[in-house]
Amino acid sequence: MLMKTSTQSLTEQLSARFGERIRNRLFAPGARLPSVRQCAQQHGVSPSTVVAAYDQLLAQGLVEARKNRGFFVREMAPALTAERMPDGAAADADDRPVGNWSTAHWFATRGAGRGAPPVNATALIRGMFHKISDKPQPGMGVFPPEWLESTFMPAAVRKVTHTRALQDFSLQYGEPLGDTGLRRVLSKKLATLNVHAAPENIITTVGATHALDIVSRTLLRPGDPVMVEEPGWAVEFARLSALGMHILPVPRRADGPDLEVMAKYCEVHQPKLYVSVSVFHNPTGYCLTPGSAHRILQLANQHNFHVVEDDTYSHIAPEHATRLTALDGLQRTIYVSGFAKILAPNWRIGFLAAPAALTEQLLDTKLLATLTTPALLEKALALCIEQGQLRRHSERIRTRLDAARARSVKLALGAGCTFAAEPVGLFGWVDTGVDTDALSQRMLDEGYLLAPGALFHAERKPSTLMRINFATTQDATFWRVFQRVRAEQGR
Repeated sequence: MLMKTSTQSLTEQLSARFGERIRNRLFAPGARLPSVRQCAQQHGVSPSTVVAAYDQLLAQGLVEARKNRGFFVREMAPALTAERMPDGAAADADDRPVGNWSTAHWFATRGAGRGAPPVNATALIRGMFHKISDKPQPGMGVFPPEWLESTFMPAAVRKVTHTRALQDFSLQYGEPLGDTGLRRVLSKKLATLNVHAAPENIITTVGATHALDIVSRTLLRPGDPVMVEEPGWAVEFARLSALGMHILPVPRRADGPDLEVMAKYCEVHQPKLYVSVSVFHNPTGYCLTPGSAHRILQLANQHNFHVVEDDTYSHIAPEHATRLTALDGLQRTIYVSGFAKILAPNWRIGFLAAPAALTEQLLDTKLLATLTTPALLEKALALCIEQGQLRRHSERIRTRLDAARARSVKLALGAGCTFAAEPVGLFGWVDTGVDTDALSQRMLDEGYLLAPGALFHAERKPSTLMRINFATTQDATFWRVFQRVRAEQGR
């Protein structure tokens, strides 16, 4: 709430509120601010106060005014020089095509040269880490901390850090591939999913995102075409863009990717890689069918590209779910997973399992980036898996999630939403009936961080969809606020 008794004027308070959110990337670059009239109504101030606040944001270089359209969050990417522009691109700011990209889109997503992160890359990441309020956050991508609390994790750490052991593995670099004990238990765990990988073909990483990055940096070069599911994980689009890849969005359906689109991409672009979340796809929750999986592998063999299967949600998914790596036997496929979702996000333990022919190349990339990964938590994790504690913990989480999902779905439907995909797994793909970019701005005032549908597309565009976390949306209070704000937005 803006306070008339504050030492700051209403204009300064409003400008500071918007400015903080823009700097923290809670308002993504390119997002439209509420109209002057809407903002005045929302905050109970006069239109002249809003105009003055927006003028301050203009002066700070945080927003730009577009004639007859309103105020928009500025792209923070510096201008490209002629030397840094992609081949064939002119240094002027017109909108001529650059390969698959327009010049404007290159400016908006690539930053100032090779390796610069696209401006939307950190929008979601910063939002993930910025504490909005103490309320459960519907847009978060992980379980609430209280769901992950356990006694076995601290006990495992204590057990592997007795004085002699701690000294043995802390005063030297660890094993390049990762802790041998962890890789052995991971090999056994993967076998229960019919993914057969020897310990020497498993590489531990600093989380699953690091594993995906290792694969990309090993197999791809700037400009290479990569197929990625859409809607999909916003960070993956951003990460590949930052590496200079040519992203080919493949529409994700209930049974798997749009195979006609994939086949066309293969004929025209000869992609080098396809990145897939086969089981409990983010954000839709879809699971791949055997028929689609077989066709994907046929295309991979026919057109000579690799498939990266991100199985981040394996711990809450059925073991019998169709996985490309199980069908392919790790020939053209690379399996990626981690433990942030189910165990401890800050442990940052992930891994990949790869064909024997690629293991050394992938290991070289890991060594160049991190040398080795910390053995202490890897040894503790191995202990948790070996003793069955992780399995029992996962079962408890699944049971709790099932109950939360049932409550959340009932509340969402009662609030007038519909589900664009069957509600399963951790996330729901919800149609709100209104622009969720604008809705997310309003909900920030109420202390809630949403995940609007635009974040899950390669090119940001208006959407009525949003991703909800079933674990954090089972509170009726959120849905009452949601209904009120949505109704106000529709006026």
